[in-house]
Amino acid sequence: MNAPQKNKKPIDWSEVKQRLETARIAIEHIWAPTAGETRRVLEERARSLAREPAQAESVDKWIEVVEFTLAHERYAIASEHVREVYPLEELTPLPCTPAFVLGIVNLRGEILSVIDIKKFFDLPEKGLTDLNKVIVLESEVMVFGIVADAISGVRRISRAGIQPPLPTLTGIREDYLQGVTAERVVVLDGGKLLSDEKLIVNEQV
Repeated sequence: MNAPQKNKKPIDWSEVKQRLETARIAIEHIWAPTAGETRRVLEERARSLAREPAQAESVDKWIEVVEFTLAHERYAIASEHVREVYPLEELTPLPCTPAFVLGIVNLRGEILSVIDIKKFFDLPEKGLTDLNKVIVLESEVMVFGIVADAISGVRRISRAGIQPPLPTLTGIREDYLQGVTAERVVVLDGGKLLSDEKLIVNEQV
């Protein structure tokens, strides 16, 4: 014998839609923030926005520099002006150029002039110097290398800690200095070096 079939009740789609709508409203109510929560979020955003200028101001208090030594003296230059550092190899002297121009080097097909900043600043020579590193300085209009005995590294120094140049640093030297730190690190002005026409070698043999 066949089992008796149960009567199937038709689906009331209007009732289903009503239940879904009720569930949606309930879910939205659950996730909707209260007035207190909304105020708390807005206050947190306001504090965050207030901190951003303070952080920017804090960054302006420091300057990142590449520090190097030359003839037992310590120098530094802002890293924003430094393109790269590489060993000084195959230096080719140039005749009829100023004494501070050591020569030119071929850096991956690019011919760069190399400057001895101690001679450019007319500073006295102190002992032997290795001159085995070249710090490439670059701007939109000029690129050249300066020599160093060794690279001490990259670090940050406080702008407030940079004191005015010493009275003994006058004339051409003072024009290219940002100042001296308490550790007696001479901070060079890379922007002025890269914009000075005196460093453009245009003499002919």
